[in-house]
Amino acid sequence: MRIAVTIFLTDETITPVRLARELEQRGFAGLYLPEHTHIPVERTSPYPAGGELPREYGRTLDPFVALGQAAAVSERLGLGTGITLAAQRDPIDLAKQVATLDHLSGGRFTLGLGFGWNVEEAADHGVRWRTRRELVRDRMGLMRALWSEEPTAYEGEFGSVRASFAHPKPVRKPRGPVVGPRTLVGGAAGPKLFTHICEYADGWLPIGGRGLTESLPLLRTAWADAGRDPQALQVVPYAVVPSPGKLAHFAGLGIEETVVQLPAAGEAEVLRTLDAYQPYVDAADEVDRQGS
Repeated sequence: MRIAVTIFLTDETITPVRLARELEQRGFAGLYLPEHTHIPVERTSPYPAGGELPREYGRTLDPFVALGQAAAVSERLGLGTGITLAAQRDPIDLAKQVATLDHLSGGRFTLGLGFGWNVEEAADHGVRWRTRRELVRDRMGLMRALWSEEPTAYEGEFGSVRASFAHPKPVRKPRGPVVGPRTLVGGAAGPKLFTHICEYADGWLPIGGRGLTESLPLLRTAWADAGRDPQALQVVPYAVVPSPGKLAHFAGLGIEETVVQLPAAGEAEVLRTLDAYQPYVDAADEVDRQGS
């Protein structure tokens, strides 16, 4: 199993460059970054994890700028968003950012998509909360048109684009209905989410990984019913606090990558946490060596 990490990088934490170099040297598989453009002070949206909203949410670096720095100082490290708030971004600009980062990194980018939880943040971007999921679907359709090999027009409910010359293109070739980089959708298990995953993504990015024993069969059934290749589905538990038992459970479910949580902290604390996680990476490498 590949072990990647996620962290809220801020103006107060370890830098993207320092972290990327450490991760690549230690053999971690990837770096996934979340995003929040801003956190309105007057907020009624509850923090999904409960309690007070952690300080780092209002100080988060732009993930594409930070991942660009990480890409420049690494050669093998996977780079991803966990997640991109696509409803809050202009899709033409986002398509260019995604394709550029994927191109410059040699196809190492994973687009993690989500629908958001902060109503006030989304509202400042002009997002109508009840239609945000359909808005994301529509924006993915528009971006797929721009990523297509031939100039392709798109006319959607929320946006459109003329047939256009748009380069660079993402490195990966189209696979089934998916055009663009490796794409994973985050969110809680359910028919609506699984429909989105089957329609325009390579798989699921479930936070924490709880309940996968019950939910995975449902996703696999929806995937098969949509005519997708059963072997192509990717499920990547995200923001996991790891333990040997938890990772063994994921492996038993056929999961090949897990994203573990790092603290939003300075260099010393982050490096201590990487030291603590290192045995999981080493164990995975040993399994790979024995398998080969």
